Amino acid sequence: MPMENGLEEPLDSKDAKRLIREITREGEYALTRHAEQELAKDNLTSVDCVNVLRAGIVDAPEWENGQWRYHVRTGRIEVVVSFRSPTKLVVITAWRITK
Repeated sequence: MPMENGLEEPLDSKDAKRLIREITREGEYALTRHAEQELAKDNLTSVDCVNVLRAGIVDAPEWENGQWRYHVRTGRIEVVVSFRSPTKLVVITAWRITK
């Protein structure tokens, strides 16, 4: 059954990755104020964030604060997104991975 955002969530990692790539190419995406602050703290930009969304690995979704969240990561950066509709997503937070 579709949720309020028009998607049947949770999406598996493969479908989430496909949709994230589509949205970054043709849809709408936004960063929360928190995401902007976290990116700035780690000296990252929105371009870094989009690069992760386009090329990163999508982990299994998690239910948090009333929404499905998807972690997308590369070896250096992790980004957390939530879908608002089939054509919109929001970046909730992001950070540089330190080892």
